[in-house]
Amino acid sequence: MSIIGWGGSALVVVSLLQTRILRLRVLNLIGCVILVGFNLAIPVWPMVGMNAVLAVINVIQLWRLLRHRHDDAEYAVLEVNSTDAYLGHVLTAHGKDISRFNPGFTSATSPYAFLVQRGERTVGVVLAHDAGNGRAQIDLDYVLPEYRDFTPGEFVYRRSDVFTDHGFHQVIAPRRMRNSASYLNKVGFHQEDQDLVLDLPR
Repeated sequence: MSIIGWGGSALVVVSLLQTRILRLRVLNLIGCVILVGFNLAIPVWPMVGMNAVLAVINVIQLWRLLRHRHDDAEYAVLEVNSTDAYLGHVLTAHGKDISRFNPGFTSATSPYAFLVQRGERTVGVVLAHDAGNGRAQIDLDYVLPEYRDFTPGEFVYRRSDVFTDHGFHQVIAPRRMRNSASYLNKVGFHQEDQDLVLDLPR
């Protein structure tokens, strides 16, 4: 019986070590539910009450997070100059994490830069360059670790005017993003020869 209590407690502790908000809430909820059952069996009523309240809080927060996951009203896309000081700060601050998933990346060839905002918080960056023939090549689609379960880059791709205003009719995903094919397919990318591309309205 005690192993169940220890397991629930371990899940709660592990949840607090997560940088990804959704994963934190899910693990914390599971841990709290286990501890509610464990403390009911002992019984220790104050711990039952505390973990029951925490479980409800986690459910409410998860509902709020998932409810607005694909809500255009929750996210804004801001186009900035590629030499923008704030953009440079974001790329530098997360340089190690960016390099981990994008080895050899450099923003030097990316004149088109977009910040994805949730309220006052920057949650993602999309950089691109002109690949010719009306095609924009994505150089970077980066999401801060806390929001990695929410794929906020989709708001850049779903807002076609972000690219069509510059004369583009197609967007090409980096080949290193093939392991993200399911995400790209959901926002409209399809296979064309060796590339995943997004057709924009002309």
